Amino acid sequence: MTFDPHGQWFPIAAASDLPPRHVYQAQLLGREFAVWRADDGHVNVWENRCLHRGVRLSIGINDGRELQCQYHGWRYANRTAGCTYIPAHPADAPARTICNNTYPAQERHGLIWACEAPQGEVPELDGYGLVLRAMPLNSPRDLVIAALLAEGGAAAQQDGSVLLRGEDGHATRFFVQPVDSNRSVIRGLSDAEAQGAARIALLRDWDWRLEELRARIEAEAATRETPEPMQPQITRLSEELAALPAAGADGRQAEQRVRVAEKVETGKGVIALRLEPLRGSLATFQPGAHIDVHLPNGLVRQYSLTNGPGQTDHYRIGVKREAESGGGSAALHDQVQVGDVLAISAPRNNFPLRRDAVQTIFIAGGIGVTPLLSMARALQAQGLDFAFHYFVQSPEHAAFAGEMAGFGAALHLHAGLTPQDTGTRLAELLATPGHARHVYLCGPGPMLEAARGIAADQGWPESAVHFEYFKNTREIDDSSSFEIDLARSAMSLTVPAGRTILEVLRENGVDMPSSCEQGACGTCRVAVIEGEITHQDVYLSPGEKAEGKSIMTCVSRAASGRLILDI
Repeated sequence: MTFDPHGQWFPIAAASDLPPRHVYQAQLLGREFAVWRADDGHVNVWENRCLHRGVRLSIGINDGRELQCQYHGWRYANRTAGCTYIPAHPADAPARTICNNTYPAQERHGLIWACEAPQGEVPELDGYGLVLRAMPLNSPRDLVIAALLAEGGAAAQQDGSVLLRGEDGHATRFFVQPVDSNRSVIRGLSDAEAQGAARIALLRDWDWRLEELRARIEAEAATRETPEPMQPQITRLSEELAALPAAGADGRQAEQRVRVAEKVETGKGVIALRLEPLRGSLATFQPGAHIDVHLPNGLVRQYSLTNGPGQTDHYRIGVKREAESGGGSAALHDQVQVGDVLAISAPRNNFPLRRDAVQTIFIAGGIGVTPLLSMARALQAQGLDFAFHYFVQSPEHAAFAGEMAGFGAALHLHAGLTPQDTGTRLAELLATPGHARHVYLCGPGPMLEAARGIAADQGWPESAVHFEYFKNTREIDDSSSFEIDLARSAMSLTVPAGRTILEVLRENGVDMPSSCEQGACGTCRVAVIEGEITHQDVYLSPGEKAEGKSIMTCVSRAASGRLILDI
């Protein structure tokens, strides 16, 4: 069988090379890796470059949850390597396609193994637990293997290693890591169980033997013509992102399948669901993101992710049982059980978190705590200043109390206040805008309207007040009929009474993203080139509505006879 190095597992580091919060630089077949262990124990093996300017991530900052590039501060998520934050664009959520290349990795027998495209498994080496000091040398791998096999009693193994036995009878397996065309690293594992002085003597003995072997190999390699360096292929976009599944009939994709791994009550009338992937990894999320959950009864509902940074092996959502449920919250409370499989969309983020504020004030009402919880956890992980104000009917209604306990003095619980008292408290919290202070609001519609009004009266700039509605409670008037011109598609369409712009676009083959489809999330936002708009959403700010440059195609309509859209 022809040896394919690209399909072979090789040790590229020792487990001891990955102490907490460290980033290790490794290389295999000419490809540089940034190797780091997250606080949850997961070992990441990534392409060693920031996607912005190509700076090596091996000199980056490992905060235990994310890896931050030292140059311009781009941050990448544990496991997925997706970009979670770009300091130069603090008000925007990075696109899903900004995702570094990751490679299969396993931690076995005290070594970190990696492979470009594995065609087998990591070798089974039961009984081999003593890791020898790695020996780097300037020589092609085949020359190193030949020299090892020339040692007395050496035997080639099917996994590509060389077995040598010492005078004491202990066996040692040597794997040769092909760093580049003319560089290799010998990594050894012994089955000896020596301790104390005997262990030190054994390690020292092998170190001397490998030093002598290195001198002989490098001397021979120097007499040969130096091979050309290996040129690894670096792709710009993973196949998974380049070939997203087609949208369903309503345009809402359900790209991922997850299993309900946990379902617990986290507050009165609120359950928390832990969703784990059936296979592979989940898509990258940023604080403030939400997912579409496709329910067994055919409904699609949106839920914010409460995950903290680095929690990429699962999604966690909170669901409040609504007294007048249309079937969404009732299905998740009563029908969906642990072990069930759900279809979900990739995370969308129309409520991104800025991390350049001097202080951030979070104001949550009821289940509106979910996106703000994720945001606060991200700021806390970076040591950034924030205050978290949580308004609930009673202490028993406070969801995710365990997660928020870690906020310490930053957490302020406001329980059982009347609407009038709530308004008074909001006025106190929003009394001093200040330089570079930002406020994030999420909760019931009346509370958000009151808070936004108070902020405007107190002089907060619109750009510093961020909000998200869970639903649009305004009455929608769809009685008008009008024309739309698609500037970039050379199409003119009629939107009749009773139909939305979004529906008409899809009926005519225009692929449009959407999520809530009630004017609350901002996913179906489209730029308007010309025409007057009747805004019926709760997503756009008053300033944006007055400017008339955007429209929510799921609910808003034309106030003039025609709109020209930038589609």
